[in-house]
This record gives sequence, structure tokens and C-alpha cells, in this order.
Amino acid sequence: MARVALVTGGTRGIGRGICEALKDNGYTVAANYAGNDAAAARFSEETGINSYKWDVSDFAATQTGVARVADELGPVDVVVNNAGITRDGTLLKMSHEDWQQVIDTNLGSCFNLCKATFPNMRENRFGRIVNIGSINGQAGQYGQVNYAAAKSGIHGFTKALALEGARYNITVNAIAPGYIDTDMVAAVPDNVLEKIIATIPVGRLGHASEIARAVLFLVSDDATFVTGSTVSVNGGQHMY
Repeated sequence: MARVALVTGGTRGIGRGICEALKDNGYTVAANYAGNDAAAARFSEETGINSYKWDVSDFAATQTGVARVADELGPVDVVVNNAGITRDGTLLKMSHEDWQQVIDTNLGSCFNLCKATFPNMRENRFGRIVNIGSINGQAGQYGQVNYAAAKSGIHGFTKALALEGARYNITVNAIAPGYIDTDMVAAVPDNVLEKIIATIPVGRLGHASEIARAVLFLVSDDATFVTGSTVSVNGGQHMY
């Protein structure tokens, strides 16, 4: 029986690439999304992957959403915490609301999804959790104290939960993408994007499919001895 994979923020960008790769490799996939119903409908029509709408920053809504996925597709074996937003601005200009929304969506959602799925994984003695961090959580970024804090928090969350899951055959890893050719990056002004690309040794933006291939490895049987790790996929832009 195919394993069930749940991808948050799964109907567009990196999330869509991950969903499609998982489906192509035999997983039964559920794609969570927050608000763009038209995009989600197109996604499901084009891919044949079920989409589920709820706010991953909402603990109760996540419990309900995961239960619905389990009822319709089966217990969740694989979680990819990919949902993320930006509310950029320097600290002096950033509102508390902009801070809190990014922390709750980008970091709080990892707690919410894992809290909803970890008990079943532990009972079944199998689970794969992949949290999507960011190069900006590793290196920082001007005007992104909220985003960088949330993504950096994901890397710490990953290591701590990996210690809890190891004895139950649950691996927990993170991927830190660099700049990927998604709608989020496309919104960056051209002159700024040119400067960013100039700092990437391979000389281009990454592709969603390249992040998806890293996810496929981490959830596969080839990665049973890999847990608590962060895989940087950034074209050499940040090394440490």
C-alpha cells in the first residue's frame, strides 16, 4: 500500500514540485493550501492530487485537516512542512502583526503538523518529516528578521525532534533552499534579483524540482541513517 505524504503549501512553487515528485514516485499525496482556491483547483485538475484547505498556523484547524486527510487517504506517513509567507521590512518598520504572522505560519506550522501526525508515526514505528528552512535562516537577510528567525527556528526544531523520533524509526530532517525560481522570488525587483544571482556561484536560480529531489532522498529507504540534518540546496551561495 502506498505511503501517504502530506505537503503544506503544496499547490504552488516548491510545494507543487515536491507534490508532483512524490506522486511520480508512488506516494499518495495530499497538498495543503491556505487561500488561493483557483490555484488549488487548477493544481488538482492538472496533477490529480487532492488539495485540502486550512490555515497551518491554526492549531485546531490543523488537527481537523490532518484527520480529514487520514480519513480520506489513510494515516499520514510523510510530512513536508513547506508552507511559508513573507512580511518583509526592517525591524524599525516591522509591525508586531507582521512578525507574528510569519513566526506562526513558517515556524508554528511545523509544531502544529508534527503534533497532529507524530503520534501515529510513533505507533506505526515509521515516519518521515522534512522541514523546509531557508538560506536566510542560516545566513540572515536584511529586512527579514521575522523570516530569518522563523527559518532558523525550523533548523533547531528539526534537530530536537529528530532526537525524539529516532528510536521509533521516525527521521526528521530539513532542507535549506537558496533562491528558487518561484512566484515569491519573481516578485523581487529585477535589479535586486540580478544582484542576488551574481552572488550564486552556479550563476542561476534553483528549480523547484531540485528541492523535490532532495525531499525524495530524505523520505526514501536510502536515508534511514540520516536524521537531524539540514541539506543546503543553494548553488554554493552559502557554505558552512
